[in-house]
Amino acid sequence: MKPVLRTFVAVFMFAGIFAGCLAILLLVILMVRFPPLILIVVLACWIYRKIRIPDHV
Repeated sequence: MKPVLRTFVAVFMFAGIFAGCLAILLLVILMVRFPPLILIVVLACWIYRKIRIPDHV
């Protein structure tokens, strides 16, 4: 039973990693195809950084 569970978990881990890499690749392709997306991604990262890191530190 344990090898079956381990295989099942490995398949889900592979699918998750594969989906994440595919999403990043698709985002890069879209940013190259539509340059305003670069500005949107940079702005989103800047806003996230401002929210996560307080100014007084």
